[in-house]
Amino acid sequence: MFDAILFDNDGVLVDTEGLYFQATREVLADVGVVLDEPAYVEFFLRQGTGAWHLALARGLAPEAIDALRVARDRRYVELVGEADIMIAGVSELLPALARRYRLAIVTSSDPEPFDRTHARTGLLRHFEFALTRVDYVRAKPEPDPYQRAVERMRVAPERCLVIEDSERGLRAAKAAGLACWVIPSTFTVGCSFSGADAVFHSLAAATARLLS
Repeated sequence: MFDAILFDNDGVLVDTEGLYFQATREVLADVGVVLDEPAYVEFFLRQGTGAWHLALARGLAPEAIDALRVARDRRYVELVGEADIMIAGVSELLPALARRYRLAIVTSSDPEPFDRTHARTGLLRHFEFALTRVDYVRAKPEPDPYQRAVERMRVAPERCLVIEDSERGLRAAKAAGLACWVIPSTFTVGCSFSGADAVFHSLAAATARLLS
């Protein structure tokens, strides 16, 4: 059915979404903006717009927003270097998938936190490559990341499967013409995935289908 699997990273392979939320919430709080979890899910995991517009609405200048972004990124790198980020079962399941399928990672993460994360996981050896935010022009929910991955793999789109955990990731995959299975995270479990080709409660369940 498929020759290649394109994995999202945060929330699918590693438990880092909460850390990104924490880092963003902390720096916005410094300028009087309250970012709660429902707003984070809406702006980051559904729309893919981010939340800097909330700071702009309070009158912050673009230069101040840039400084906040740098502070958020620095804090996020600190957090991923300290926290337990492994999702149970992932390191055991990937070798079996890699024996049957070509694997790649397609993430919206910047290279520095991505590299910091996977310096600790040992997961990258199972993947042919990873595309981060510097490898394409428009981020999810636009199709660019997944289109770029398909081009690099030189696999027909109908032979590629995407595994995602968010609405914006699902929209990106479908806009690229790819099949998409969703494994909701604790952040996205209440989201709508009506456009998904399948929804699973865990990577173990999805892997069982792929290896059957």
